[in-house]
Amino acid sequence: MKTGLTFRLLSSLALVGAVLSPISAAHADSSLEAEFDNTLLAPAPKSPARPAVQPSAKKSALVQPVTKSTSSPRPTPPTVRPFVAYGQPRSYGSGFEAQLHSVAGPGNGRIGVAVIDLTTGKSVSVLGDTPFPMASTSKVAIAATFLDGVDKGKWSLDDQFPLMLPVRSAKFSSSKAPVRAGQMMSGRQLIEAALIHSSNPATDALLAAVGGPVAVNRWIRSTGIEGMRIDRDIATLVRDDGEVDPARMVDLRDSATPLAMAQLLSGLFQGKWLSSRSRGFLLSTMERCETGKRRMRAQLPSDARVAHKTGTLNNTASDVGIIQAPDGHVYAVAIYVTGQGGKAGRDARIASIASTVYYGNESHQAGSALVYANK
Repeated sequence: MKTGLTFRLLSSLALVGAVLSPISAAHADSSLEAEFDNTLLAPAPKSPARPAVQPSAKKSALVQPVTKSTSSPRPTPPTVRPFVAYGQPRSYGSGFEAQLHSVAGPGNGRIGVAVIDLTTGKSVSVLGDTPFPMASTSKVAIAATFLDGVDKGKWSLDDQFPLMLPVRSAKFSSSKAPVRAGQMMSGRQLIEAALIHSSNPATDALLAAVGGPVAVNRWIRSTGIEGMRIDRDIATLVRDDGEVDPARMVDLRDSATPLAMAQLLSGLFQGKWLSSRSRGFLLSTMERCETGKRRMRAQLPSDARVAHKTGTLNNTASDVGIIQAPDGHVYAVAIYVTGQGGKAGRDARIASIASTVYYGNESHQAGSALVYANK
């Protein structure tokens, strides 16, 4: 009696195991454990071959109908257009301009550069009027808009604002990515986190405080600068990143021309739009930027002062800022690079361009006249 019961119990367990085996296999991963099992376990016995289909059988019965996807591809946004390259100029205004065009050549992806020599007022650019993705370099304009509000008494650097933390959502599932309020931080702390560590939640907190992209665009227009716009908060920009390839396409959303960014940096350095106190805080914070160590700073001497902000998105990297030599020579520089075979290639190209800007005109070895800390 016990023997029969035991046999039926073992048979039931075997049946359950046989049913559960394919379910477990469907969830198998490519971990080392799975590879170990696939290598050492004996292969399962092959199923008996099915009888051949008779010629008289209807083949259509064996063919499953193909169901076409009802979802249409995402249409190209109206702000996107193909990038049309134009050749280098046949003549250059200086040897430096020729050198800059050479080091910022369009091979392996488009590159935009703008340099304004704040000592002489001269400017040189490569694709200077072509829009590039701002990525996190937009945080300079957002911080400046907040500081303008401080100067006008709308809020202070000590006022508290919540971090805007992203909430997981599918790409393009909404016009604005969902966020939730996080830790309260002062305006001063938010600007430092945004510019030194490139914190996205801190930037979106500043953006929410000033009134969103519309408020930043309004402030940019008040400066008289054209060719720069902010359309989305950082949470949305990051969530929907990769929609277009910036090496081949131009997207006007959240973009700046290199000349527009260089003009913004120049005006901020020259104290055109912010109080002396706000200007000093902004530039000193940008001097402490900890991102992009292989970019603008990489090939410059240790005694060069650099107040900058980096940006990184799909297939694009950038670095913008103020470079000052020990002799007092000052440059506003905006560098936007796409393609180049990967992040390391983009970083190396930015470093090479910054070095060309610094050494292209003179050695900067004479004298010591650092000016912007107390100007």
